[in-house]
Amino acid sequence: MGTSEFAIPTLEMLRNSRWPLLGVVTQPDRPRGRGRKLAAPPVKQYVVGTGIPVYQPGSPGELTKLLTSGEIKPAVIVVVAYGQLLSSHTLKTPPLGCINLHPSLLPAYRGAAPMQRAIINGETRTGITTMYLNEEMDAGDIILQEEIEIGQDVTYGEFASLAAKRGAALMFKTLTLIEEGKAPRLSQDHSRATYAPPLKAEEERIDWTRSAKRIYNLIRGMNPRPGAYTLFRGNNLKIWRARPEDGVSEHFRPGQVVAADPKTGFTMQTGDGQLLITEVQPAGRSHMSGAEFVRGYKIFRGFLLGE
Repeated sequence: MGTSEFAIPTLEMLRNSRWPLLGVVTQPDRPRGRGRKLAAPPVKQYVVGTGIPVYQPGSPGELTKLLTSGEIKPAVIVVVAYGQLLSSHTLKTPPLGCINLHPSLLPAYRGAAPMQRAIINGETRTGITTMYLNEEMDAGDIILQEEIEIGQDVTYGEFASLAAKRGAALMFKTLTLIEEGKAPRLSQDHSRATYAPPLKAEEERIDWTRSAKRIYNLIRGMNPRPGAYTLFRGNNLKIWRARPEDGVSEHFRPGQVVAADPKTGFTMQTGDGQLLITEVQPAGRSHMSGAEFVRGYKIFRGFLLGE
């Protein structure tokens, strides 16, 4: 069971493993993009043409009906980035349980956005966890965990790709232990739990009064989606990549351009430190380098962004 790109490496591992893959359960097709055209989730797109049955229940009740109909009788259900809590009945259906891959070192960062929140918060390490699902969000017994370093410049998209691959390998180890009857089962210390709720739209807007480091982490944690932005001449300007810079200027306030270089990009004053902006996306346009933006949009020293 899975929906997003994060689930694909585990699905690929299962498809090529010795264990028979009875089917894939994913979320229904939904409108996406500017045209709001109906589009299949990434997991379904991966499965198309493989001959693997795909099921897209629209509600927990439909999922329960599928699992009780006898059409598929899984010994174990593997859940990766499915996007919906499972009912108690579903959790009890497979004899070996429902096994989940979560991209954090539980009980830290329970919730929908653990990787993004970890990067935004400036963490240098996080990890992946396999666990037995229960009726509470990300609170089940731990099977295996693996720590992963968060590179200083890594974006959410880059880290998610790495964690997904490492997670597939950890899931293989987990299922092997379950098959052998040797899987550990460690209760979480719920008093140490922290949470990673979905990102809110207001969090995407850059507050230039914050430190350069905090803004830098926000930009990394929102790349490639949803994207951190500021206002430029009344329109949203996505900031995709930046780099903290040494330098102090008493003549500029947070949100002002300290320097605009047609070869390197433009440097912003923050509440503490400066940021060299190296990749942006103006409203209605494609990604471009900070240098291209300086050359094409007449941005200059002293220009104020965000208002």
